[in-house]
Amino acid sequence: MAHIGKKTQKNNTLVDRTKFYSVEDAVGILLQASKERKFVETIEIAMNLGVDPRQNDQVVRGVTELPHGTGAVVRVAVFAKDAKAAEAKAAGADVVGADDLAEEVMKGNINFDRCIATPDMMPLIAKIGKILGPRGLMPNPKLGTVTMDVKKAVESSKGGAVEFRAAKDGIVHARVGKASFEAGKLAENIRAFIGAINRAKPAGAKGVYLKKITLSSTMGPGVKVDLQSIAG
Repeated sequence: MAHIGKKTQKNNTLVDRTKFYSVEDAVGILLQASKERKFVETIEIAMNLGVDPRQNDQVVRGVTELPHGTGAVVRVAVFAKDAKAAEAKAAGADVVGADDLAEEVMKGNINFDRCIATPDMMPLIAKIGKILGPRGLMPNPKLGTVTMDVKKAVESSKGGAVEFRAAKDGIVHARVGKASFEAGKLAENIRAFIGAINRAKPAGAKGVYLKKITLSSTMGPGVKVDLQSIAG
């Protein structure tokens, strides 16, 4: 049997496993639990959806901007040339290039968390798609990462844009902030993310769409959210 540390045991007593909490109460529990840690924990959300992502008409995927960001440092790479490359650098992109950047990717030097490309770069991107795709880094026009508005895309990525996609089991995972955030701001981020998932409901979804929501922190307990508390 795995050893459970004293801090984890203490944190587990903060949650009634049989109970469902409002978003605000769940945030309060996680922030209380985070005080036992010597680092700033990440607050995460897991949403169980009534979809089968293997069906084309039940795919849940998109991007949304959280009102208070995620608190995470996002390294952004931009595939662009000339004026658009200069625009990307001015907007704060961490890595900018074209063929030279593609060569670095092929060498395994992927020092970024988000990838943006101008439309003319897509033939080049296609050559490294097998590398970027499995890492979730493939630029996509539907997610706003294939665009001529490089400045907006970079600023959005840096400012807290969160990409989401339901996994094969219909669960969506995302980071919604840090334990250093004020409780109210965390709650606003969480409600904004839930709203985005609701708006992304696919036409093929049948029956109950939003089945379960759980909030947790890096090393904290999982807290089940009362779905009635987020209605409307």
